[in-house]
Amino acid sequence: MCGRFVIAGSKADLLAAFDIDEAPDDDIRASWNVAPTDAVSLVVEHLDPETGELTRRLETARWGLVPSWAKSPAVGARMINARSETVLEKPSFRSAALRHRGLVPANGYYEWRKNPDGSKTPVYLSAEPESAHLAFAGLYEFWKDPVAPSDGDSSWLMTCTIITRPAIDALGSIHDRTPVIVPPNLFGEWLDPKNASKPKVKHLLDSIPDPTLVPRLVGRRVGSVRNNGPDLIEPLEPVEGIATTGNKG
Repeated sequence: MCGRFVIAGSKADLLAAFDIDEAPDDDIRASWNVAPTDAVSLVVEHLDPETGELTRRLETARWGLVPSWAKSPAVGARMINARSETVLEKPSFRSAALRHRGLVPANGYYEWRKNPDGSKTPVYLSAEPESAHLAFAGLYEFWKDPVAPSDGDSSWLMTCTIITRPAIDALGSIHDRTPVIVPPNLFGEWLDPKNASKPKVKHLLDSIPDPTLVPRLVGRRVGSVRNNGPDLIEPLEPVEGIATTGNKG
């Protein structure tokens, strides 16, 4: 799963890394402990129905998907992740998987490795080099608040989820699931709303390779959402028995 992650780059970094055409005026707030229901950055593409042109935008969404038909946004806290194996079948995600795919930028994420004595050790996984951005495969939806004024954007809530898949090889020794991380050469296909058939989306998911990630042990302070800062990702010691994860080829 993916339950906490880091986004430490500036807005200029994101605009360059994701080739974004439009972005809000507000700057990106760095966080070393992004938690469920927090506001996160989200890269999406909008299709102009008249010209057929695509515009890549940087949006802000709440982490935890709320389907459009949900009675309350509270359900989002239970939908921070969507399984790649069932994302095209489950009612909560299948519509978004076809029409509303996005990318959630991150610099790395945390998992808790189970130890033989039953305790858990936090591990931080990042790209190489560490400053590089990861692109989590995401889905998003818009939920309308039935009690809010109908005019204006305040009545609409944009939410998102991060897709996960079974972890293999070295990564599986840390946790049994991992975020689906989209490589730059597949950004366009993943974001393109014209790719809206189940066979096409399944092919896209199957085409995304396992990532190459660098793990390191970090302190337990990351377990509390009250703690936030670059000290959370400082290494404690070399990670014995954990090799660099994923495939390079």
